[in-house]
Amino acid sequence: MPPGRRSASQAEDADPLPLAEVAEPKVEKGAAPVRTTRRPRRTRKARLRLARIDPWSVMKTTFLFAIAFGIMLVVATFVIWSVLAGAGTLEYVNTLLNQLLGDQDTEFDVTQILSVNRILGFSSIVAAINVVIITALATLFAFLYNLAATVMGGLEVTLAED
Repeated sequence: MPPGRRSASQAEDADPLPLAEVAEPKVEKGAAPVRTTRRPRRTRKARLRLARIDPWSVMKTTFLFAIAFGIMLVVATFVIWSVLAGAGTLEYVNTLLNQLLGDQDTEFDVTQILSVNRILGFSSIVAAINVVIITALATLFAFLYNLAATVMGGLEVTLAED
């Protein structure tokens, strides 16, 4: 064990904590007040080392989180598109572009280009690509962590009981 480190048994045998005073109870006239002292509860701590991460469990967990992120992306896209369409932003952009182009023969229609189906389809494709990329990167990072942990020893974590 490196110098300066204590084992779990040494940590428990360490110096006792100072005594804490308890609030004095109400005492009737003529009675002598009684002071009671008790030790505060000691917090147990454990020092652990994260030596290895299972890449398969990382992949499964990340896949589920990436699916949830993809669903949130599609729903958020739909909500934003609905708010923009409901506020009349698409019609305003449509009239602005028609005024800027100034050609009366060919009208530019933004709502045909930015239809709900097209926007949600594009959003779904981006979400599917994100699922694959996020899952692959997290699994790769789990392998890289395992390599680094064999060389450097991993992460040390101190856990405390409440």
